[in-house]
Amino acid sequence: MDTKAVVTRYYELANAGRWDDWCDLFAVDQVMDEQLAGHVEGRETLRTMMAGFPGMYASFRNQLKELIVENERAAVVSHISAVTPGGARIEADVMNYFRVADGAITYMANFHDTLPFRTALQPTA
Repeated sequence: MDTKAVVTRYYELANAGRWDDWCDLFAVDQVMDEQLAGHVEGRETLRTMMAGFPGMYASFRNQLKELIVENERAAVVSHISAVTPGGARIEADVMNYFRVADGAITYMANFHDTLPFRTALQPTA
């Protein structure tokens, strides 16, 4: 897959909740700088982290709004709409940066306002 196809598939799989397949888009030695989870190295570390993801959200959508591709690099503007199991809503605009080599994501970083997530995901007293 070329860069555009890999990045487009990233959003398709995320929106389908197919997290194991989503993890397979990443290179074995991938590096991710994730706004909430921090620095994540290795596909299997990412897979372990994502195993708990479905329990965090009753629904989760990351709608791609704009995609810019230049060779092995891509930038995406998207919008996340999510609901926690407790009913808290999350709405956040996101900017993702990708590097893709040999059909796999080697690096990804995302940037967004963390307040909607912190408020919705904080433990209840």
